[in-house]
Amino acid sequence: MSVKTDSKLEKIFAAGHYAVTSECGPPRGTDMEDVEKKANLIKDHVDAINITDNQTSVTRLCSLAACIKLKLMGLEPVLQMVTRDRNRIALQSDILGAAAFGINNMLCLSGDHQSFGDNPQGQNVHDLDSMQLLQVVRMMRDEGKFLGGDDLKKPPKMFVGAAANPFADPFEIRVPRLAKKIAAGAEFIQTQCIYNLEKFEEWMKGVRERGLHEKTCIMAGLTPMKSVGMAKYMKNRVPGMDVPDEVIKRLQGVPKEKQAQEGIDICVESIQRLKECEGVRGFHVMAIEWEEKVPEIVERGGLSPRPQV
Repeated sequence: MSVKTDSKLEKIFAAGHYAVTSECGPPRGTDMEDVEKKANLIKDHVDAINITDNQTSVTRLCSLAACIKLKLMGLEPVLQMVTRDRNRIALQSDILGAAAFGINNMLCLSGDHQSFGDNPQGQNVHDLDSMQLLQVVRMMRDEGKFLGGDDLKKPPKMFVGAAANPFADPFEIRVPRLAKKIAAGAEFIQTQCIYNLEKFEEWMKGVRERGLHEKTCIMAGLTPMKSVGMAKYMKNRVPGMDVPDEVIKRLQGVPKEKQAQEGIDICVESIQRLKECEGVRGFHVMAIEWEEKVPEIVERGGLSPRPQV
């Protein structure tokens, strides 16, 4: 693949390496030390760090400000941007703001419904959906045009990504939906947390049959389980999550004080298995509020040290 932006993440893919990303949730306040502390825990073991955008519809420090903080630390941020809260004017404005600070990666998302968060009565916007947002970023970058058709000065050079959930129902539309996101402009994909490896491998088989793995860089999403309680919650309460009974039984089979380590072991084993899956180009390790475990996962998964590009 040819490199089109200043993104370190894009250069890692272009050089043929597995890419590794993780993510940080901004604080529910103005203390940037929280962002800095989390980033310092993982910075030597990842190529880029996602900053979530009011995840689960809970009000937090904005993702753009936290990304600027990472940039000032000399790190590579991935700006997550949801369409839930902004119309097309605000979305384009924030893209320009991010690019002005040298933020070179962006993940386009719809966002969780506001009923899940701390302001369930809030109005969503969804002027554009996540696929249209992909198209807008690519239009601004590749054509130097605003959505309204006007020329823009100094286009943003964003490496543009999207999310994919191989496990949501109906399963048969999961590959076609990925194809639509790629057609809209997604250059990399970060997937939902993978626990059902067989189903993910089946999805990847469909991806390869359509040659989609050659058109985008697919990163397998992984979240280590802290306990059997967490596993049961994710299985029964989180939409679009597929946690097999075997995972729950395995966590139940060890004492409570050892379940967290067992969850990390499962995560590491998943990385080792998915390395053998053709079309997987990297790993997105989502250890929200458990960032201190990311180095162990990356090292034991055989993904350390990270290459320099």
